[in-house]
Parts: sequence; C-alpha cells; structure tokens
Amino acid sequence: MKAVRLHAVGGPQNLVVEDVAAPQAGADEAIVRIRAAALNHRDVFITQGLYPNISLPRILGSDGAGELEGERVVIDPLLGWGGDERIWRSDATILGMPRDGTFAEEVAVPRDNVHRMPAHLSFEQAAALPLGGVTAFRALFTRGELRGGETLLVTGIGGGVQTLALLFAVAAGANVFVTSGSDEKLARAKGLGAKGGANYKTDPDWHKTLRKAAGAFDIALDSAGGETFARALGIVRPGGRAVTYGGTTGDAKIKMFPVFWNQIDIRGSSMGSPRDFANMLSFVEQHRIEPVVDKVYALDEAADAAKRMNEGGQFGKIVLKIMSSPH
Repeated sequence: MKAVRLHAVGGPQNLVVEDVAAPQAGADEAIVRIRAAALNHRDVFITQGLYPNISLPRILGSDGAGELEGERVVIDPLLGWGGDERIWRSDATILGMPRDGTFAEEVAVPRDNVHRMPAHLSFEQAAALPLGGVTAFRALFTRGELRGGETLLVTGIGGGVQTLALLFAVAAGANVFVTSGSDEKLARAKGLGAKGGANYKTDPDWHKTLRKAAGAFDIALDSAGGETFARALGIVRPGGRAVTYGGTTGDAKIKMFPVFWNQIDIRGSSMGSPRDFANMLSFVEQHRIEPVVDKVYALDEAADAAKRMNEGGQFGKIVLKIMSSPH
C-alpha cells in the first residue's frame, strides 16, 4: 500500500510517500481502509523532533475516516485511555506515534476505536474531527462545563481545535468571542457565529477590548499559554473557569491574588476519553456540525500540507485525500 512515512527528523520536507507492507490486524483489531486523513500540529512537531519517544521510521497521522466492512467509519486516535474518566493512563498513546497512523491507505486499530461516521459528513469532514474534536469537546464540556447562555473566550482562532470549539460552543448556545493575529480569521470566525473578536497583533490591549465588548467571561479556553493565558485569566469573572489544553508560547506568569480572591478555577484538559469521543460524535450528528476544512491535499502532497500547517496560515483542518487500493 501507499503510505507517508518519516525516516528522519528535520522538518516536514522529510515526509516521503512510499510503498510499504499492508498492516495485519492483531487480536481485537480491524483494518480500516482510509479515505481521508487530517493533519495536526503534533505531526509537524514529530517531523521537527519536538515530541517525546519518537520511533522511526513511522507512518504519521492521528485523524482518519474510511470504510470497515462496508460501513463509513471514523477513528478515535487515543489508544489505552484506561478506566478512569478523570485522567488517562500513563502508558496511553495516540495513533501515529509510536504506532503507525492514518497517513496510509490502510491502518490497523482496535475495534473499540472505530465508530460510525456522522451521516451528514463527507470523508474529508469526518477526518477533520477526531483529535481536534475530542480535545475541544472535553475542554469545553467535560472539563469546562460550558452551558448555554454563558460567555466564552477562545484564543487563537484558526487552528483545528479552536475552530471546532467555536462551532461546538455556538451550537450549545454560548456567546463566543475570539482572538487572532489575522483580521481575515476574525471575520471568518464571525461568519461561523462568533459574537466578536480582537486582533492581538494590532491591539496590545486585546483583553481590555474584549472585556469592554463582552463583559467578564464565564470561561476562557486557551492553548497558547504564556502572556495570552495570563491575560485571558484576568478577564474571567469571579467564580469562572479557565481551561488550558496546551502551552505553545511557553509558561504563563500569572498574578495569584485575582485567582484566589475571585475563586477562579484553572482546569487542565488533554485529548478525551472514549466516552468523550462517543459523546462528541453524537453532538456533531445532533447539531449537524460540519468541521471547517482549510485545504485538501493529495497523499503525495503530504509534505506540502505539513509545511502549510507549520506556517500557521490555515483556518480549520488540513486534510489528505487518500483512495485505498481495491481488494
């Protein structure tokens, strides 16, 4: 079969398309014929060597949608969450490293990780859901406990998780405000239901601008960390919540007094449990949510797709279209 593999770190340009042996199903596993796979920042970080326990050569890719026994399916990429809904097991892994992933015509996965696709989605849209969708869903609802009518801040709109968080929160009846370094992305977010936004590149006091526009926020959702998280925390209402699921700009230096005086909850969130994944798919189907697909590339354009993600210009998910070989 055809697959995209990484043999050496050094950047997205090191991704190569080659013929590899088709996977074999182990006990309680299934072989899914992949029709579309989506990229995550994780894939780019792996190519750059910025990820723990890298084992090469490896087929990358966590997100995938395809076919199993005549049914249209989507894959939960989290392997081995464990029995505690509160936290994943220390030995849990994500498809695509250290186990071969979805940037291939076929992938072997545990049968419990294969779910029926929401019927209204295309393969490309469904492939855009898994990792970003479950991360956004858990951060918003399981950990953030978002309720209809609340006011939500989503920082850094444009990435897969943030865009899905916007769609989910709007569907749940929240009032969503966003930040971005691009006026074009802010405009697109408003087109998807955001009430307003601020450009952190042209407005150094973006947090004050949003506080004036929205009032205090019930919940802030952030993956940047650093100064962004510190400022977002500063505009959360007393008794509100701040959920972090990443720290791409580094550690945050926060003022302690407003946190304890205003009794603000700071909650961490990573990925999502099997229950979160199933609930996320049900939510998507119930509200007929369509993930935003930024651009679709052919399998042999995987390096170009990863370069686009590394440049950060996308709005929504970058997808690879993969046509499985006939059997």
